[in-house]
Amino acid sequence: MNNNLLFDFTVDKAAKTVYITREFAADLSLVWDAFTKAEILDQWNAPAPYKAKTKYINFEVGGKRLYAMVSPEGNENWVLQKFISVSPKTNFKMFNAFADKDGNSEATGSEWDYNFSEANGITKVNITIYNESLARLEKMIEMGFKEGFNATLKNLENVLANLSQK
Repeated sequence: MNNNLLFDFTVDKAAKTVYITREFAADLSLVWDAFTKAEILDQWNAPAPYKAKTKYINFEVGGKRLYAMVSPEGNENWVLQKFISVSPKTNFKMFNAFADKDGNSEATGSEWDYNFSEANGITKVNITIYNESLARLEKMIEMGFKEGFNATLKNLENVLANLSQK
């Protein structure tokens, strides 16, 4: 693993926005697939000891992903993602909200904007997360979002390393 890879996490409360930049020592196509294909997402998209479980994904404009973060005890916390725009291998945007197992989501959520670029074998992912309210942003931070998201990105780094060796 390359310990010199960039990880930046900034919270701007005035803008109700979280900015994340993370680099991966992997090909852009592989990183893109890791963010857009259920079989790879489910390998990394929850902080340990939780596991991700995708019920369905339709990765296209207007499509949705419904997935759960499953605790070691089997408790499921569901999330619905609605894809707003997709520009293959460069950008996608989605609306993210907590939901029930049937995909009925809470009214409030956050808008996620993912940008991908590659240079010299390093893929950079810039993520902007805009929250509809300051209260929602503060709750996210209070619940340990930075630590949890960093842990999921570490999981992704390990998955990418394994997939790159195949």
